[in-house]
Amino acid sequence: MTALSLPTPGGGLEDWLPSGLLAPAPTARPAGSRSVFAAAHVVADPLSPGDPGESTALDWDATLAFREHLWSCGLGVAEAMDTAQRGMGLDWAKTRELITRTGAAAAGRSWVAGVGTDQLPPGPARIESIVDAWREQLDLVLEAGATPVVMASRALAAAASGSEDYLTAYGKLLSATDGPVLLHWLGEQFDPALSGYWGHQDVRDAASELAGLCADHSSVLAGVKVSVLDAEVEIAFRRALPDGVACYTGDDFNYPELIAGDGLGHSEALLGIFDPIAPVAGAALAKLDSGDVAVFRKLLDPTVALSREIFRTPTPFYKVGVVFLAYLNGHQRHFRMVGGLESARSVTHLASVLRLADAAGVLTDPDLAVARMRPLLAAAGVP
Repeated sequence: MTALSLPTPGGGLEDWLPSGLLAPAPTARPAGSRSVFAAAHVVADPLSPGDPGESTALDWDATLAFREHLWSCGLGVAEAMDTAQRGMGLDWAKTRELITRTGAAAAGRSWVAGVGTDQLPPGPARIESIVDAWREQLDLVLEAGATPVVMASRALAAAASGSEDYLTAYGKLLSATDGPVLLHWLGEQFDPALSGYWGHQDVRDAASELAGLCADHSSVLAGVKVSVLDAEVEIAFRRALPDGVACYTGDDFNYPELIAGDGLGHSEALLGIFDPIAPVAGAALAKLDSGDVAVFRKLLDPTVALSREIFRTPTPFYKVGVVFLAYLNGHQRHFRMVGGLESARSVTHLASVLRLADAAGVLTDPDLAVARMRPLLAAAGVP
């Protein structure tokens, strides 16, 4: 194999060859010791006639085939979450169709789906309208057969004047719901429009507010996904949750230790990084199921450097690295994204993702990955 000339963070070029380390073969056995979901990306239709900033057309065959891949790795599917470009190119009409199509394909397999407020028109919204929007989407998700994940709402963040407005909005929704329901706390690193969510700028105060809400509605809550990229905050939060309400880590920086847990408990998982590393994650969780924490960490720990590069600031653009690896691993025939988002990261970043994916054993076919990287480098002017 001829070496690739890859750009380096320092502005130079270096010759690189893959190590030959291969991703594990998928296992169809679902994880047993943890409840685990991979937040799945969507595959854009590259032949859509719309301009990149306008088109939300999807390649449905490739999008649904990727969900089959996640299930084949023993993971549940988290549908229509922020990884699927909710609020970053995917509109509500396509989201609704995505949820319905995944429900038809699920056939009893494990999946959850995001419940947002993105069908609301632009501009200020009343609390009642926000709750109604959540309820409309929640009903759709239930009809499709998934467990609803009530996502943090940009509209509520803009409308709320303090913590009481959050408690009122969530209280109205949850009081009229039979459950089980998951809540999703997405930190401002992932979406700056959610700054001050739960009525607090301090993340620890916000965690305390959310824990109190969970106590008030524990009868319908199955869990809370926490995406604040702070392991200490997440551990303190999960210890404060009432019995029966699980903590699902969304921490793409510290997930191995949070899933492994400590003497006082562990986090379940609903992670965007489990989309590109699904075979490794599935193999690691199978070892955890057998009680082999050491091998679980041996498999999963090397993926953390990759995840930290994919999710580095500005974090909302992590979707680029996710889709890039799906392209390198043959899950889609192109490196195009809804809204043209593939242009949001540099070729140097993509080169770093390739190196780290190889080192973590995430590449399923290194020869294919190299062949697919070459035209991207050429288009970027790399000799």
